Amino acid sequence: MSLIQALPEGPLDIIGDIHGEFLALTQLLHHLGYNADGHHPQGRTLVFVGDFCDRGPDSPAVLDLAERLIESGRAVAVLGNHEINLLREDVKDGSGWFFDERVQRDNVKYAPYHRPDAAQRERIVRLVAGLPIALERADLRVIHAAWQPEQIAMARALPMGSVRREYDHWEDEAARQAHETHLEDRMRAERMLWPHDLEDGEKKPPFLAAHAENESNKQMLNPLKVLTSGVERKGRDPFFAGGKWRFVERVGWWDEYADGVPVVVGHYWRRLHAIDRAQLGKGDQDLFAEIAPMAWHGQHGNVFCVDYSVGARWSARLKGKAPERDFKLAALRWPERVLQFDDGVVLPTEGFGLEDVAQAA
Repeated sequence: MSLIQALPEGPLDIIGDIHGEFLALTQLLHHLGYNADGHHPQGRTLVFVGDFCDRGPDSPAVLDLAERLIESGRAVAVLGNHEINLLREDVKDGSGWFFDERVQRDNVKYAPYHRPDAAQRERIVRLVAGLPIALERADLRVIHAAWQPEQIAMARALPMGSVRREYDHWEDEAARQAHETHLEDRMRAERMLWPHDLEDGEKKPPFLAAHAENESNKQMLNPLKVLTSGVERKGRDPFFAGGKWRFVERVGWWDEYADGVPVVVGHYWRRLHAIDRAQLGKGDQDLFAEIAPMAWHGQHGNVFCVDYSVGARWSARLKGKAPERDFKLAALRWPERVLQFDDGVVLPTEGFGLEDVAQAA
């Protein structure tokens, strides 16, 4: 069985990144018409685009529900970059709910949050280890971050259950290349000139060229990393995102996506309402600055990001504000192409297929 699996037939409800927001998920499922067992009276199937966990108050409950729905055949899912971090034991900002060594630092921003017991941990690892990278059928593709033909072909040749091994292989290869090109030495020299913690968002570093080269190499060399966290290139100005300073730029790969099959992704922190991107903890370029909140995008208008930034609700809570207005969980209903939000609002999407090429002119 390949890492690229088949999407179920019939109507679908494709849910964006959840990031531990269990209440938002249960509210969304209710508005979509699913019962507690994940049954829908119209025989619809749930599709999750990944990033179930981290930052939010109850990642264990989200993953427990996802496990039950997937095992019952009511849902399917793809891996997000946050699940890959968990699978590889790669401890990152917001993962203190799972990793003991991150608890103290994460409590400052994300507490209170639920943590799993030993049995839950085993089930969580088993669940994410068995998820594919992408799902496809004749009329639709679902992947967490980027549908890139070369990397898809490589993933298609890999068996289910091989993500950690293959991902580690490419990380090791990037490290080998960094050693052979003396990139490690150049990075150490930069850190001596800038000794501050790169997780300190208050101290903006100068542009660290070797760090940029290392980030770009690690990103683009690893096909599984491209598919689950996007296309990147060396940047020009440091930005703070994901709890650390970064030195690359994200690329809107959909502007070069030439296939006719529509693609649905998460990952990119879209917003329904305009908001200062710094409030998301994202200081990088906004790939949706020129894209309407409900619009399909890409050169053929057949890519849609269904992540409406529910993963930033922690930031509003930290400031004592209600998070529901600006940070939402959404589901794209297919083939209807309408969005259902966790607060009950339903809105049509716009510009699909560039409105079928302006209604065939």
